[in-house]
Amino acid sequence: MNPLRTGLFAWALLVLLQPAWYLWLAPPANGNGLLALAFTLPPLLLPLLALRTGAKRALLWVGIVALFYFCHGVVAAWVYPSARVPALLEVLLCVVLIATLGWATRAARRRP
Repeated sequence: MNPLRTGLFAWALLVLLQPAWYLWLAPPANGNGLLALAFTLPPLLLPLLALRTGAKRALLWVGIVALFYFCHGVVAAWVYPSARVPALLEVLLCVVLIATLGWATRAARRRP
């Protein structure tokens, strides 16, 4: 398995998780899932602009953004029992995404 593909796949799943979470799995208590999406989805889509210069650069940026989503997932899993499953899934995807960055860096150092 390629670290670049794994990272891009985890990123895509993280993007798809946001609408599923806020519109279907565990909508916000105030019922305004679209407002929640307006705050959670754009930061994940912003690294798409870096794809023009290469997938590695985009993955670096999404890895930085994923740190915030990791924190969000941990807090949501702790505070909202109804959102525990999607929150822990968000944490898992962020861990996979950040781990693939380390994997890719390590693989690049080993190449002559």
